[in-house]
Amino acid sequence: MKTGRTILTQSYFTRPTVTVARSLIGKYLVRVIEGRRVAGRIVEVEAYVGPEDKACHASKGRTPRTDVMFGGGGIAYVYLIYGMYHCLNVVTEREGFPSAVLIRAIELDGALIDGPGKLCRALQIDRSLNRADLTSGESLWFEDRGESVGRGSIEAHPRVGVDYAGEWAKKLWRFRLRKVSV
Repeated sequence: MKTGRTILTQSYFTRPTVTVARSLIGKYLVRVIEGRRVAGRIVEVEAYVGPEDKACHASKGRTPRTDVMFGGGGIAYVYLIYGMYHCLNVVTEREGFPSAVLIRAIELDGALIDGPGKLCRALQIDRSLNRADLTSGESLWFEDRGESVGRGSIEAHPRVGVDYAGEWAKKLWRFRLRKVSV
C-alpha cells in the first residue's frame, strides 16, 4: 500500500547504523539529472560501524577522506575506488562517531543496477556530491514511498571485498532484498 513520498530526515539517519541499513531496503534513492527525477528502489546495502570496525574507512582515524564520516547523519560520503568507480554512502549515527551505509544495488526502471560503481554511474553520482545533505530534497535524497518490506524478505550476508578486516569481514551487515526482480 502506497501512502505517498516522504523524504527521509536527519533523525532517520542518526539511529544505529545496522538499523538504518536494514531499514533502507525498499526505500528509494532519488536523483535529479538534467531537471528530471530518477528513482531507484534500494535492494542492497552494507553497514560500516565506527572506528572499531576494521572494514570501516574510519578505522584508521580521521583523514581528509574520512572527515565527512565524523559529521552528522544524513550526509553523503562519496569516494573513488580503483581510481575509477564512485561509491555512495550515507553517514549515520551521531556526530563524532564515524559510521555509514554503502548503497550497493537498486532496481531502476525494472532493471537491477548491481554494484556501487554501476549505481553511481547510472545516477551520475561523483565526488562533487560528497558532503551533500541527503535530507534536503535537492539533487539527491532518499524517499519512503510507503512500501512495506517484512524482515523475512531481507537477507543478511557478510560484507563484500573487506577480507583484510579479519573477523569484521564476517559481520552479517550486508542486507539484500530476498527476491530482486530483474
